[in-house]
Amino acid sequence: MQVRAAVLRRMAAERPYTESHPLTIETLELAEPGPGEVQLKIAAASLSHFDLSVVDGNRPRPLPIALGHEAAAIVEAVGEGVFEFEPGDHVVTAFVPSCGRCAQCRNGRPALCEPGNAANDNGELLGGGRRLRDADGQPVNHQLGVSAFAERAVVSVHSCIPIPKQVPLTLAALFGSAVLTGAGAVLNAGRPTPGSTLAVIGCGGVGLNAVMAGRLAGCREIVAIDVTPDKLELAKSLGATRFFNARATEIVEAVREATGGGLDLVVETAGSLPALELAYQITARGGTTVTAGLAAPDSALTVNQVQLVAEERTLKGAYVGSCVPVRDVPRFLALQEAGLMPVEQLIDREIGLDELNDALERLASGAALRQVVVFDRHS
Repeated sequence: MQVRAAVLRRMAAERPYTESHPLTIETLELAEPGPGEVQLKIAAASLSHFDLSVVDGNRPRPLPIALGHEAAAIVEAVGEGVFEFEPGDHVVTAFVPSCGRCAQCRNGRPALCEPGNAANDNGELLGGGRRLRDADGQPVNHQLGVSAFAERAVVSVHSCIPIPKQVPLTLAALFGSAVLTGAGAVLNAGRPTPGSTLAVIGCGGVGLNAVMAGRLAGCREIVAIDVTPDKLELAKSLGATRFFNARATEIVEAVREATGGGLDLVVETAGSLPALELAYQITARGGTTVTAGLAAPDSALTVNQVQLVAEERTLKGAYVGSCVPVRDVPRFLALQEAGLMPVEQLIDREIGLDELNDALERLASGAALRQVVVFDRHS
């Protein structure tokens, strides 16, 4: 089957991306689903900094690669041995396929699935190999087992989370990555107690989900830190109580003074070393610093060991928000439906597949939250 898809053939293209066009929209050959796989008709796919980090070279992946990892779709066909889904089912994609058998999966930590992450690093599906070929018959790698910036995709059954059919698919596209990563970093990794204090550094699509999760957890104070005033204003409407520009001089002293010595929990979602350094510096004694961002691979944080010990600090990472997607996607969808997580406010633009390079530039410039590629917009 032939499908149109967004393909990256070179990383670190010069900006603006509206001129360098790092992504090309190509017609690829998509193989039928094999054993343990499903064929999806993509309804909507969200663009995030994870995608941008591959384009700009901060998260190197094997090339050429078909991008897109956060999507909502309709099952069209299933391969041999697939009994969990049938054609017509609605799903959200999970960008780490969990095998269910490795030590990490058995311990309830599917985001750390050993075979799943190995397949992702190699640009393959969980079952091995690739299901996409270009016009010259050459294989095209998969991004995180999904490659959702395409009309259709073949993925492992373990990359699919079932969702109710009444959930709008454009909205659902955000729940496989942005919601899991942001809300999970607070609720699963940080675990704040009611009445505690929280700061979120980086108020993009992931960070704003962290803000919403802080309100759900009963944090009495939620500090939002970003460089964009519009994002801070949206953070206010979603539950933030204090606001700081990350570029302000002496910001560490200002935050610590305003919060009585720092915050109980600080979550960094910006994906930069300076943001993580700031997060650690504004964490209070006995507090927890959680990083959910992905900086360049050669970034390294220097920690004062005496401070870490004497102040009983906790520093931890949260990948996919330390979530169990089959548990947490339905939970967060229910909270959204109840009006407690207004995720719909994070979608600032719906685009077509051919507008992705422009959307990449908007994201890189800080002008966008969540832009969603919506297929069949005019059908």
